[in-house]
This record gives sequence, C-alpha cells and structure tokens, in this order.
Amino acid sequence: MKNDNQPRHIAILGSTGSIGTQALEVIEQHPDRFEVEVLTAHRNADLLIQQSVKFQPNTVVIVDEAQYEKVQQALGPHGIKVYAGAKSLASVVEMEAIDLVLTATVGYAGLLPTIKAIEANKHIALANKETLVVAGELITKLAQENGVNLYPVDSEHSAIFQCLVGEFHNPIEKIILTASGGPFRGKTREELIQVTKAQALKHPNWDMGAKVTIDSASLMNKGLEVMEAKWLFGLKPEQIEVIVHPQSIIHSLVQFQDSSMKAQMGLPDMRVPIQFALGYPERLPSDFPRFNFLDYPELTFEQPDTGTFRNLALAYDAMQRGGNSPCVLNAANEIAVSEFLRDKLGFLNMSDVVETCLAEISFIEHPTYEDYVKTDEETRIKALELIK
Repeated sequence: MKNDNQPRHIAILGSTGSIGTQALEVIEQHPDRFEVEVLTAHRNADLLIQQSVKFQPNTVVIVDEAQYEKVQQALGPHGIKVYAGAKSLASVVEMEAIDLVLTATVGYAGLLPTIKAIEANKHIALANKETLVVAGELITKLAQENGVNLYPVDSEHSAIFQCLVGEFHNPIEKIILTASGGPFRGKTREELIQVTKAQALKHPNWDMGAKVTIDSASLMNKGLEVMEAKWLFGLKPEQIEVIVHPQSIIHSLVQFQDSSMKAQMGLPDMRVPIQFALGYPERLPSDFPRFNFLDYPELTFEQPDTGTFRNLALAYDAMQRGGNSPCVLNAANEIAVSEFLRDKLGFLNMSDVVETCLAEISFIEHPTYEDYVKTDEETRIKALELIK
C-alpha cells in the first residue's frame, strides 16, 4: 500500500449498490486520500455513468453486455475505458495502478474477481461475505501466499477487527456477533407464513440492498457472517456466538482469555466501517452523526430464535461439516431469496430449500476452485427444481 502522502487508488466492484455508493461518499470527503481507479456495475448503467462522470475513473466495467454500447457512448468522450462482461470484471482488478479493491458485489459473483485481485497482490476491502463463505480456505491461503491483507467491511467484522487492533498477540477466547433481529424479531412461525417481500424489506436499523435485507430478516445474513468470521479471524465454530441486539449500537464484541471484553459501538452507519477499511490503519475524520448515550437509555440483548429462523442453525451445521457445504448453503439461499423476491416462494420455505440442498448435493471434503464452481451450478439447478 502507498505511503500516507500519496492517495490510494481504489477499485470499487459493485459501485452502484448500497456499499458502493456509500464508499464513494467516503472517497468524496477525502479527495486527498483516495482516487477512484475503477468502477463496476452489474446492470445499472445510468448510475454507473453518473458516478463515472463525477469521479473520472480510468476504467469502468458493465457486466451486462447489453448495456455496453450505452455506457461506451456516454463515457468514451471523457477518455474513460469501458469494458463489459464477467470476464472483464475478473481481469480489471489486475490493473497495476490499483492499490485496494473494494469487493461490494452481491453473492457468489464476487468470488472470482476477489481471487484474481489477490493473485495480483491487491489488498482487499471485503464487503462480499459470500467469498469467504463459499471458499474461505482457498481465499485465506491465497491471501497468505501473496502477502495480501483482507480488511473487513461488514459492520460486525469491522467491529471485531477494530477491537483486535493492538491485541493481535492476545488469543481470542470467543467473539460475539450482534444481530438486530430484523423486522420479524419475536414473530412465531405461524405469523411468518404469510409475510410479504414488502414487509421483509423494511429493516428497522440498516439501509441495505434487497438481497442482504432479506437475508437479515431470515437470519441467513448472520449465518453467513458467522462463517465469514471463522476464516477472517482463524476461529473454531464454538468460538463464535450470536446475540440479538435490537438497537444495533454495539456492532460486535471480543472476549479475551482473561475474561475482559471489548466492544465497538456507534450509530448504524455503513460509512464508518467502509472508511475504516479504506483508510486503515488511520482513523480519518468524518462528519457522520455522533452517538449520544442519552438517546439510548437501554441497550438490550436476547438469544436468537433458531427454531423459527432456521437459517442460522443451518449455517452453523454447514460450517461444522465444512468442505463444499457452505457453498451449497450459499447457492441454495441465493436462489431462494431471488424466488422469494419474485413472489414464487414463501418466507419460511426458503429454509426448506436450503436444508434439502444441503442433504442432497454431493459432499466434497476438500474442494478445489473447480469443485466450488460445479457445486454452485448443481445447487442452483436443484434449488430451482425444488421451487417449481
């Protein structure tokens, strides 16, 4: 990484999504510290064009090839290079000028570009939890071999990382990931049978994209975060605990072997962990809203209801089993959420699809990258068959 006197050149994969747009807000506040080198989007060409005109990246990628002509015509006169397709997304991260790649794409699509970026010795600000869920062993090994740092962007993992600064020589006894409980906290299975996507998309505390918001409502998001934490912090499953904290002020905690605990706190604002990851090890100034204890006289905690919200238990099971099981869980869930958002599947039935796929897709104890690709493909086909 460049020294503090030179701006860091950032590639944002998924710049038109929730994390990507907030990352650009952070970069705009610190023009002397960051320069946008690459922006990419899946299909939101209009916003990608707006962002590119404003931030003047060297290169942009629109994954949806049908949108290439539109983006090229808009940005060509600005001298911005335009590419299209998934292969371009995976290769653009290898550009020599890039210092840090923020992977803010959603789902399995973030895996290959992250692998290519690590192989090109780019440090990673990781907002795509599925990368470590699907292929945690492969990714962490690659990062070690290439001397690449993985800076977590998820609020919970950023909180753990912040609590560990200055403590890396001290063994972790356990970590505690906090969950808001989502919009359906306290609901029974009977109450959840008829819930709609509009209800599921109304998160009480966080402003996120549709996929992550549905995962939060079903507690799958917390399950994915548990698996991500295992690889980020080198933990055993029994060292990772989840507690429901409806106010979302304590973002997560670390307990050390002397029984001391450290927590990272603040208002729910994703720009804080994004800025910490982009600027690490420095804490850059911000004008973000400040927390006031008197506005929150009570901070409460409760056990997650894994009987009603089965996805969290399924995630722990997949993590314990290892191999390609987390890859199966992730692929089945991506299809289930997509079909729920299309009104083709009930809220509770998403867990049924995941559970059946975990039981029926062939288990591979030590998968290669090619095994992950095949497992992902087979699981998606199976999940769609179950839903039809």
